Amino acid sequence: MNILITGAAGYIGSQLVQKLEKKISTEEKDWRIVATDIRDQPAYIPDVMTDYHKMDVRAPEFADFMQSQQIDTVVHLATIVTPGKKSNREFEYSVDVLGTQNVLDACVATGVKRIVVTSSGAAYGYRPDNPEWLVETDPLRGNEEFAYSHHKRLVEKMMADYRIAHPELEQIIFRIGTILGKNVNNQITALFEKPVVLGIRGSESPFVFIWDQDVVACLIQAISNEQTGIFNVAGDGAVTITDLSRLLGKKTMRLPAGVVKNGLFVLKRLNLTQYGEEQLNFLRYRPVLDNTRLKKEFGFTPTFTSRQVFENYIAKAWPGE
Repeated sequence: MNILITGAAGYIGSQLVQKLEKKISTEEKDWRIVATDIRDQPAYIPDVMTDYHKMDVRAPEFADFMQSQQIDTVVHLATIVTPGKKSNREFEYSVDVLGTQNVLDACVATGVKRIVVTSSGAAYGYRPDNPEWLVETDPLRGNEEFAYSHHKRLVEKMMADYRIAHPELEQIIFRIGTILGKNVNNQITALFEKPVVLGIRGSESPFVFIWDQDVVACLIQAISNEQTGIFNVAGDGAVTITDLSRLLGKKTMRLPAGVVKNGLFVLKRLNLTQYGEEQLNFLRYRPVLDNTRLKKEFGFTPTFTSRQVFENYIAKAWPGE
C-alpha cells in the first residue's frame, strides 16, 4: 500500500510519519509512505520506506504526482491552524478549502481507495446555543468571521458532496478537540502561558483535550482498517476555565465580552496581535465533543481524559517521552 500524507512536516504530520515508519518496520508491512509538505525538508530524517517531496496541495500537477506514486490511501493534514502575522483570509481559504478540493479531485482522478481527513470541533461553530455535548449528527454551523472554523465547515460540506458523487472513495473524518502534547505550541496554549487565565464574564468556556499521540494512533488505525465515517476525537469529560486556573495555580481574569472584543479590535489594527475581534466567540463558546461514537463504533478509547491530558501538559510528563 502506498500512503500519501499531506502536511507531513507539520506537528501531527511529522509524528504520524515517524510512527508509521516504526509500524512498517516492526510489523514488516508492505507499505510505502509518500510525505509531502511546502517545506523544503521536514525536521525529521525520513527512513528508507518514506519518500519526501516538496509539494503544494494547490498545485495543478497534484493528480499527476499522485498517479506517478500509485497512491492507494491519502491522509490529508495540510491546513492553516495558526496563521502567521502576514497571513490573510484569501491565502488561508486557498489552502484549507481549494487545496482540499484539489486533493479530492486528484483522489477521484487516480482511483485512490481511501482518504482520511482531519477536521475539527471548530466545524460545529462557537455558538451559545450549541448542545452541551456535540455529537457527529449535530449541524455544522462554523463561524464565518473565524477563518479556521468557517473553512472546516466548508471542507466538510465538500466531503459530504463527494460521498454522494464518488461513493467509491472511502472517507474517514476526524473532528478533533484541542490537541496537547510535549511540544505543542499554538493560539490555545498561548492562553495558558499568560500570568492570568483570561475568561469571558458569564462563560465557563469548557475545553475538551486530546493527547497528540492518540490523534496519531487514530490516523494509523484509520489507515489500517476498513472503518469509514465521521468521529469526534477528544478525551472523556471537559475542563472549565475555573478548572484550568486551579490546575495552573493562576487567577482567572474575567472580562466583559464587549471589553475583550474592543481590545482585540484595537490590538489587531495596531499589529500587536494577529488575532482580532473574531476570536471572542472562540474564547466564549467552546464546542464540547462527545466521543461515544469514537469508542463504540471506531473502536478507539483515548488514553487520557481531558483533565488528565491537561495535567500531563502542565507537568510535562508524557508516558514514553
